[in-house]
Amino acid sequence: MSNHDHHHGSDLGTRRLAWAVAINLLLTVAQVVGGVLSGSLSLVADALHNFSDAAGLLLALVARRISKRPADEHRTFGYGRAEVVGGLINLTSIMVIAGYLLIEAITRMFDRPEVDGWMMVIVAGIALVVDAATAVLTYSMSKESVNIKAAFLHNIADALASVAVIITGTLIILFDWYWTDIVATIGISVYIVWMSWSPMKRCIRILMQSVPDHLSIEEISQSIGRISGVEAVAHLHVWPIDERTTSIEVRIAMRDDAGLSEADELRCRLRSHLETEFGIGHITIEVLPKGRLEGEPLITPH
Repeated sequence: MSNHDHHHGSDLGTRRLAWAVAINLLLTVAQVVGGVLSGSLSLVADALHNFSDAAGLLLALVARRISKRPADEHRTFGYGRAEVVGGLINLTSIMVIAGYLLIEAITRMFDRPEVDGWMMVIVAGIALVVDAATAVLTYSMSKESVNIKAAFLHNIADALASVAVIITGTLIILFDWYWTDIVATIGISVYIVWMSWSPMKRCIRILMQSVPDHLSIEEISQSIGRISGVEAVAHLHVWPIDERTTSIEVRIAMRDDAGLSEADELRCRLRSHLETEFGIGHITIEVLPKGRLEGEPLITPH
């Protein structure tokens, strides 16, 4: 693919994301208005869920822009974590509002609010159409990006939530089962918390510089120790720079009589090994004679 084609594809993806964000924000406003007018709390809950999708798509859109910014003297690792910070803020606010809706639903159990079933069905039907349109816009992009694939799957789940609201509205129209609105609200709110919990933990792990889930410090240490020339491993640190880049810092002990050329050769082999075996892209290796590391906590290879 030529640079021109790649640039065109990037612009097309950005436009698709922008359209998906716009229609989901419009839908959120329509659902909130419809929920207030109809008295349906489940419709407002579904609007919240849809807003979380719009926010997620917006973060993906902003991330595409930010990712093009190079590292500078203030942010030497680049701007990748802006997406993580924004995601954590967004997920936290969504879970707080979901908690509010749960409390409101429980409070409504003691009342008998009038709910307009027809308004619920009409607005939820429109939501179902918009969810399908958003899925079409993001489907092809979801094959290339994990973040957008998550947004795509989340949108499919939204369509199921809209179906739940349509069923609730239909039951109210046919049987006056107003309690189904409360049940649907609780179900949607719990679902929002369940969907948000895993990405929230991921955001926290990245910001806390935790070892990525797919990597093991012990496995990395033992793997390094099996490289010929490595006498011991010390000060091993592994952390995520952002969602896509992992960094490692390690001190390697080699025999005391080794020369500089041997140290350079060992460093190159270790770098290649870490990139190939563990997909680590940012590597800092300090190779020292074993005597220089006396008194430090060493991991001796088995």
